Amino acid sequence: MQFHQKQQMIKKTRHILGLSGGKDSTALAVLMHKIIPEMEYFFCDTGKELPETYEYLDRIKARLGIKIAYLNADRDFDHWLEVYGGVLPSPQVRWCTRKLKIEPLEKFVGNDQTISYIGIRSDENRDGYISSKQNIKPVYPFKERNLVKADIFRILEESGIGIPDYYSWRSRSGCFFCFFQRKYEWVRLSEEHPDQFSKAVAYERDHLDGRAYTWVQGETLLELIARKDQIINDHQKAIAKEKKLLPQNSLVEILESVLDDEDDEIPCLACHL
Repeated sequence: MQFHQKQQMIKKTRHILGLSGGKDSTALAVLMHKIIPEMEYFFCDTGKELPETYEYLDRIKARLGIKIAYLNADRDFDHWLEVYGGVLPSPQVRWCTRKLKIEPLEKFVGNDQTISYIGIRSDENRDGYISSKQNIKPVYPFKERNLVKADIFRILEESGIGIPDYYSWRSRSGCFFCFFQRKYEWVRLSEEHPDQFSKAVAYERDHLDGRAYTWVQGETLLELIARKDQIINDHQKAIAKEKKLLPQNSLVEILESVLDDEDDEIPCLACHL
């Protein structure tokens, strides 16, 4: 038997953990990095992330002493937008998840036998992205340990990493123009990152095929921002109501609950963990 054939036979199973820049995948990295020292960490970089996301990934690397593989270095969102003729992704046509998350992950793994660690909590009724490739086996350490949302916040606080800075106004990770953003999050994007908001407006306006596409169903971002005061006022009323109902909850938990009430549609789980 040739040497390279022997190497293939004894090749070890790979262990991988995808980081999204969100709280759950980060807490999972904190939990697993000492248990499985050979863990490979990766981040599917769309090229359209919030600056807070990159800062948070740097914080994770520094605190845990790990390396993160950044995928999509040569083919970002703009590349695939051109391939799709300017058609913006939407809840009905999620080409961004396929091209910028799933396919890069499967290319990263190749045909290696791989265990993929997924940050789904035991208080969530969902499974996350499960690859159709037989060589990728999903495991759920939080579910196995019966860990819930409160445990995630505790793990992050005790690790010294904390939560991402964008959690003061946004409850999910993902691209700055993600179509799963709630209306209040769009308003706050215009305040926190006006340059990125302007780019999102430009994506709506400039299409190769001449048709109209919007990030928010039924209205453009300029139409949405024209009623900014109403959106903020409604949000503040909802926050005040939630504080009275659940005074023991943190501001982050209250924000997340209010935004989920506004729109509880489950986003692409390959992006938001």
